[in-house]
Parts: sequence; C-alpha cells; structure tokens
Amino acid sequence: MLAIDQASIDVDLELAKDFARFYADPLGFVMYAFPWDSDASLQVCKLKSKWAKRFRSEYGPDEWACQFLDDLGEMVKERGFDGQAAVDPIRMAVSSGHGVGKSAMTGWLVTWIMCTRPYAQGTVTANTFQQLETKTWAQIKKWMKLCVASHWFEVGASKITHKEYPEQWFVSAQTCREENSESFAGQHAANSTSFYINDEASAIPDKIFEVQDGGLTDGEPMQFNFGNPTRNTGRFRECWRRMRHRWRTYKVDSRSVQITNKTFLQELIDDYGLDSDIVKVRVLGDFPKASFKQFISEEDIDNAWDKHLQKPQYDFAPVILTCDPAWTGEDELVIAKRQGLRFDVLKVLERNDNDVEVASVLAVLEDEYKADAVFVDGGFGTGIVSAGKAMNRDWNIVWFSAKSPDPGYLNLRSYMWGQMKAWLKDGGAIPPDETLRQDLAGPETLPRLDGKIQLEAKEQMKKRGIPSPNRADALALSFAMPVAHKEQRIDIIGQLSTPSVTHDFDPYAMENA
Repeated sequence: MLAIDQASIDVDLELAKDFARFYADPLGFVMYAFPWDSDASLQVCKLKSKWAKRFRSEYGPDEWACQFLDDLGEMVKERGFDGQAAVDPIRMAVSSGHGVGKSAMTGWLVTWIMCTRPYAQGTVTANTFQQLETKTWAQIKKWMKLCVASHWFEVGASKITHKEYPEQWFVSAQTCREENSESFAGQHAANSTSFYINDEASAIPDKIFEVQDGGLTDGEPMQFNFGNPTRNTGRFRECWRRMRHRWRTYKVDSRSVQITNKTFLQELIDDYGLDSDIVKVRVLGDFPKASFKQFISEEDIDNAWDKHLQKPQYDFAPVILTCDPAWTGEDELVIAKRQGLRFDVLKVLERNDNDVEVASVLAVLEDEYKADAVFVDGGFGTGIVSAGKAMNRDWNIVWFSAKSPDPGYLNLRSYMWGQMKAWLKDGGAIPPDETLRQDLAGPETLPRLDGKIQLEAKEQMKKRGIPSPNRADALALSFAMPVAHKEQRIDIIGQLSTPSVTHDFDPYAMENA
C-alpha cells in the first residue's frame, strides 16, 4: 500500500514538473494534457502545418484557438510575474459567429490555469443560466475530467476545487444577474492568478464587469470575454472600441473553422446577404449595424462621426442651444448646440443642483452663440428655466413625456429621437465624441401592439448597465419644435408669426424645387 502511495506521489511530482514547463505555454499544455491521439471523439480538427510539426500531432484545436493560446503565452512572458509584484491584467476578447468552439476554449483555459498556477481562483459566467449550465460549465467539466491531472481536483455542479486546498484553489460558476454582482467581488490571488471568464459576453450586464475589475488588481490577473456580437453597446462591445487599448481582440469567421456546418452558413448568406446583420452576427463575427432592438444604427453613427462640413453648409441655419440636466450623481449635465447639420457639445458638467449657476452658464453661451432658441429638459430643468426668467431669458421647457406631434411615436421623447435619427441619415455631423457615440447607440425599442415607436426608459437602460444618454438627449432636444432666426420670424405677408409655427430651413428643398 505504501509503495502504491509513493508511486502516486512520484507521478504527481513528475506532472507538476511538466506543468511548470507550460506556465507560459498554454497551447503546449493543451496538447500535452489531453488525449488527442488516443481519443477519437477529440479528433475533429486537424492541426495546421506549423503546429502539427511543433507538436508532432495530427489533431488539436482549430487554427484560431491555437493562435489565441500562443498569443496568451506571449503575454504571460511579457509580464514576467514573479509571484509577488502585481502585473498588468491579461485581457483577451473573442467575437465570433456560431459554432467555432468558444466553450471548448473556456475548458482549456480553466484546466491550464488550474494546473499550472497553485492557489489560482476563478469565476466563470455566461449570459443565461442555461448557457452557463448546459454549455460553458459542461465543457469545462468535460475537459477537466479529460485532463491528465483530473485526479487533483474535485469537479462539482458549480465549483471545481483542488482536493487538498479547496478554499484557496478553485474556480466557480456564477450567474450574471445584476443582483448577483456581489458574488464576483472579493476574488484575489496576490501570489497567483485571479481570473474571470465571460461567455456570451454581449448580454452580460456592465455591472458584472465593473465588479470583476476589483479582482484584477493584484497577482497575475486574467479576464477572457467570448461571444456572438449581438449588441453594439456594453463592455463587450467596448473591447473593440473605447477600451481597445487594454484588450487583445479577435474576430472569428465561422466559415474559417473546421467544425462548422458550411452548408448551413452558406444558406444564411444566400437568404440574407453578406452585409445583413444576421450574417454579420451569426457567421462573420462582426458587430451589427444595429443590434436587434437598437434604435439608431452603427452605420448612421459612423457616417456622421467627425464629418467635416463647410461653413456654408450649416451657417445659414438657426442656432439652437439645449440643456439636458443630470438625473443622478453619476450622470452628466450637458449643454449643446445644433445649427442645421452640425452638432457640438459645448459644456459637460457634473450634476449640479445650483440652478442659478447652471442658468448663468447657459445664458453666457446663449449670448456668445447668439442662439435663436434654448430648449431645456423639463425633468430636472424647471429650476434652471425659472432662474433664466429672472435673468429675462425666454427659454423653453421640453417634457419628454409630452404628447408626440406624430401619432406614430408614443411620446415626445420617442419623436425627438426619431427626428434625430432622420437628421443623422440626412447628413448630420457629430464630433468624435465616444460618449456621444455610446449614447446614440444605447436606447432600444420596445414592442407595442399598437405599432407606436417607444424607446426603453432610462431606468431600463441602467438595468442593462447602460448609462443615461445625456449627450444624445441634448441633441434630441434640438428637435423639440421648429425654430427660425429671431430676426426672420415674419411670415410672407409681413405679419409676426408665432414661435410654434416657425421652421428650420431645409438646404435640400432648393434642389427639389
């Protein structure tokens, strides 16, 4: 009995020595730890020549996965974690079409980290409990049981622990409901690796990512995001955009992967077209022009982004100033200007409850730009307008909940956003402002039996982890009602017209006359 125990110890010591060689070589670990040559069920992908020669094996991960794992190894080497001094987090994100093997990748990452980093601590989540239980966690359990060191670990329904150090060396599955965000807090491994894996990350609330950030502050932290790119907003999307300097990103076309059904993929392309959002998301791994409920498309935003206009293209139009006050302490107070096809953000302030101070700033800008009209959101702007009246200012309160002048929209807010959307399509120009981009892409539509267009409420957006779109609301406010130059408010018979029937000048009307 003693000899058997000693033999087991010797085997484990040899395994530990072997695993040490793969500390910065995750692909080498994957090829070593799993029975690619003896288990026919794993022989699905043939290795590309450079990896086949390197490992002297015919089968293994697909090409994208091999490259991903090799890049991960290089990032580990670059950081050179010494077991004490914290290093910069490793952040990697994969956007892909369907069926490329992302869930298998989560299994390889978990086994590599758990086997090569004593006292590692990790959390795995997915967009839904069903995805987490039946796909992501199921794959992790599968590959952990196939691993040559599977006897080191206890594999459970929602947690994998090292048998000798279950409290210090583990990975757990957690649902991503926002109210469960605290379950992601407090994870630290100062002398090892704290890691997070997010599967189908497009639909994971931003709050979950915010809490995960706290576990990336010490040791050798890692964060991996995988998903079909179904949404144009949120932290997953920002891996390729505002936060791209922090992330190593990958886009995987399903057609390039050996295990996918090429006939079905071609049917999608034939039915919907290569440029359709369905094909972009399900096949190409591209983010859509508009997510399935998104009101304003990425294409419209891109076309307006940092567009240069000659002064004669907008200088003839009335100048409209808008003020969108902050709703909460996290929101911005935005003062902006639109003149014809040009929009500019003039001031961005933290929430300010001093209405007189805000009104003073707005009045100075009104004079500076010789504004023809000033619109203030009535939600938190009534005090600002009242302070303006004391300064002899004639500003307009706009109630987003008011009745829409177009029966196709539920309320004035939806109507103004609809006019803003049309303005973007008609050639509107916006500054290269990343927050404004996020604001424009943020709101989604809600289905209604009567067919009216309704945007989700700001409270609903915040539940999805999307902040209040104050900068976009500032632009939308400029469409509250028609405006003309103050000095031109005279109708064709020389009578003064009322502000309610004034109109923006349409530069395209002359072309169609």
